[in-house]
Amino acid sequence: MEIVAVGAARETSEVLRTRRRARVPVMALGGLALVGALLGGLVRIGWVLSVPATLVMFHGPLMSAGFLGTVIGLERAVALGRLWAYAAPVASGLGGLALLVGAPGGAWLMMLGSAVMVLVFAEILRRQAALFTAVMALGALCWAIGQALWLAGEPMHHVAFWWAGFLVLTIAGERLELTRLLRLGGPSRAAFVLAVIVLLGGLGSMPFTFVAGVRMTGVAFVALALWLGRFDIARRTIGTSGLPRFIATALLSGYAWLGVAGLLAMRWGGVTAGPSYDAMLHAVFVGFVFSMIFGHAPIIVPALLGRAVPYRPRFYVHLAVLHASLALRIVGDLAPWPPGREWGGLVNALAIVLFFASTAAAMVQREHGSAQEAP
Repeated sequence: MEIVAVGAARETSEVLRTRRRARVPVMALGGLALVGALLGGLVRIGWVLSVPATLVMFHGPLMSAGFLGTVIGLERAVALGRLWAYAAPVASGLGGLALLVGAPGGAWLMMLGSAVMVLVFAEILRRQAALFTAVMALGALCWAIGQALWLAGEPMHHVAFWWAGFLVLTIAGERLELTRLLRLGGPSRAAFVLAVIVLLGGLGSMPFTFVAGVRMTGVAFVALALWLGRFDIARRTIGTSGLPRFIATALLSGYAWLGVAGLLAMRWGGVTAGPSYDAMLHAVFVGFVFSMIFGHAPIIVPALLGRAVPYRPRFYVHLAVLHASLALRIVGDLAPWPPGREWGGLVNALAIVLFFASTAAAMVQREHGSAQEAP
């Protein structure tokens, strides 16, 4: 019996390793989309780079669906444990690749990826009907609506807010799940639900009254930022040390940027381009979203790849560089001060590169240390 058990364990372990290796190409597709989005974004803010025009044209879709949609879709597929769920990240990743090389069908592949994501959350809701799963399902629906609007020819300044809603609701739902440990009362949960309703109302009203819709969305961003800053478990773990403190720092600073984005949306309303539009969107996509990525990476990467990411104090460097450069960028946007905007955007990209380099170095050091300790 013991021999059979050991053999089964080895088979299970080998299957798990095979599955993890199969995830690497999907993550690579997301990484390619991120690189393309960063290069295209630098050209959009004024840097002269020799890059294909598609990178500049599709900066938003590459970042929102090609990178973030692929990574989030892969994470959800792993959590669900069903093979068909991997169609979401594979489709969005291939869609990003198609946009990068100028091949046809990229937007349709991203639409497929978002549609499968909605089905993934339908299955998750069937298994576990809860407020946090419903909020994340609404986030997936926002992604699909944004993709459909883009395919229908809606202007990007309409579509971008739906993609922002996808990310905000996904992250807010994930953080709401952890607040179960705090046993929140009815009023606090009702406030969260109200903020989500206001966000959906703002997004839904944009086709009819864009200015009011953006401002309503801004109110929701501020409300969610305040709620998360008040009730997230990060408020307790910020007083600890090591990895928990780093994660808490990343999360709380990200919530601050979400609040900034909301205030800018309330102030500027329906701007459709220019420096104020840049400040409003990148406070969400760079300040809020990448703070969440930086904070959660030591937990998410091991779950996806089975490779530990041990905490290193140097992780604070890429987090600080991200926030300082984004502050410079937004000051440059609002002053207006073009050099501040350009250099802030460039260092935003460098902070993201530094994050990946630092994370990879921590993984390699861990593997090297384990190899030295092996008999």
